[in-house]
Amino acid sequence: MGSAVVQNLIAISIYMLLVVGIGVYFAKKANKNAESYFLGGRSLGPWVTAFSAEASDMSGYLLMGVPGLAYWTGLAEAGWTCIGLALGTYLNFLIVSKRLRRYSVALDAFTIPDFFSKRFRESKKILMMISSLIIIIFFAVYAGQCLSACGKLFANVFGISYHTMMIVSAIFVLGYTFLGGFLAESASDFMQAVIMVGVLVVVMILSTVHAGGFGAIIENAKNIDGYFSLVKTANPSSVDVNVFGAAKPFTFLSIISTLAWGLGYFGMPQILLRFMGIREEKELKLSRRVAVIWVVISMAAAMFIGIAGRSIAGLDYISNIASENVFIDSAAKFLPPLLAGLAAAGVLAASVSSSDSYLLISSSAVSQNIYRGIMKKDATEKQVMWCSRITLCLITVVAMLIAWNADSTIFRITSFAWAGFGASFGPLVLFSLFWKRTTYIGAIAGMVSGGGCVFLWKLLIGKLGGVFAVYELLPAFIISSLVIVVVSLFTHNKNAEEINADFEKARA
Repeated sequence: MGSAVVQNLIAISIYMLLVVGIGVYFAKKANKNAESYFLGGRSLGPWVTAFSAEASDMSGYLLMGVPGLAYWTGLAEAGWTCIGLALGTYLNFLIVSKRLRRYSVALDAFTIPDFFSKRFRESKKILMMISSLIIIIFFAVYAGQCLSACGKLFANVFGISYHTMMIVSAIFVLGYTFLGGFLAESASDFMQAVIMVGVLVVVMILSTVHAGGFGAIIENAKNIDGYFSLVKTANPSSVDVNVFGAAKPFTFLSIISTLAWGLGYFGMPQILLRFMGIREEKELKLSRRVAVIWVVISMAAAMFIGIAGRSIAGLDYISNIASENVFIDSAAKFLPPLLAGLAAAGVLAASVSSSDSYLLISSSAVSQNIYRGIMKKDATEKQVMWCSRITLCLITVVAMLIAWNADSTIFRITSFAWAGFGASFGPLVLFSLFWKRTTYIGAIAGMVSGGGCVFLWKLLIGKLGGVFAVYELLPAFIISSLVIVVVSLFTHNKNAEEINADFEKARA
């Protein structure tokens, strides 16, 4: 093992020890009861809320998927996607955060399925069951994407097989999530968000310098047909390096489709839980500002690293899959080995901060919502915690199976899971918070139609091409919203007086 690899390993090991230390520190408080484990006793400060929300959201696709996509096809798809995500971050904090925090406190709800169930005062727990299953399905996909990013990272840095490093990453994430629950996860996410934005900015600056400056990068990008355009995409060869065909148009429909990424934020459980867990509603204003600044800087830097890579000798890739290594290869090329290891820890930070959120929320869906909420309502705190840990193990295994294919792109895996949550939960969150007339039957119909449409559009309708070749989140979100409205107008709530009283209490 060479000296550079040893220094990489030292930096990554220091990071991992810090993360484990945070888990140990919060373990006692987190394991006091289910609410402490899953929501941290609603004690998050505004900075931790903002940083942990973004770190748990921006998984490996921020440091690997976005730079890889920008490197491969240029500015258009990556750029419009990032604009959509920035707008979604702002609007989610502005519109949803305060009302959800207030409503969840009024209902004493500390998971998203629990909130939906109590919002409509259901007795048979059908809504809770469906929303819990949706969380398990799509978060298994999400966690698989994070493990894939870790496997590719370590395989690239240490020259060890992808599958071996993916399994090691899974064991580390599982053990860490066991320790400290939501508080540890949120505290470590704060640290990881700082690492992520720091290494992105440093690598972007060094890439710019080594490429000959900002002007040289822009000039080179402009010389590639469609590469530096927001209405065209480059058409790179998959055989020869830096050989391009004629640019492809990036149509208005494509722009709307990629901007639709922003709609996903309204249904992301890992972000919504941060709103529910902040200690004071008034602190969400500061959180919003911090989160938006963080996400704009991070995504702009990630995109520019990919674009700069086209101007740097030695960063040569002939597939989108291979180009997802442009960030870590740039770090290894320009940084001393110890700092390159810190950059690698940034990718690990992005993946761990997301995957532990996904695993924790999935386990809460099973243990708190299905096991205690439906199967065994008199379950003790100890039984709920054991159920949670068993669930964590099972979902980790499923995530490993999803991540087993090393040839899948991180960006595409992410887009499917993002669409699933955005369409299943997003419309229902908005209507539950702001439209009193929403009914229980309308909620179930909207959730099922949104999630089902994501699968149907991805696997069948989208393959028809033309106007149907849009990101599945957009049509699924619209269909779910329409179904909620139409079904609610033709149905009524059994406990309308109590439900309306809850609604007015939250609104006030």
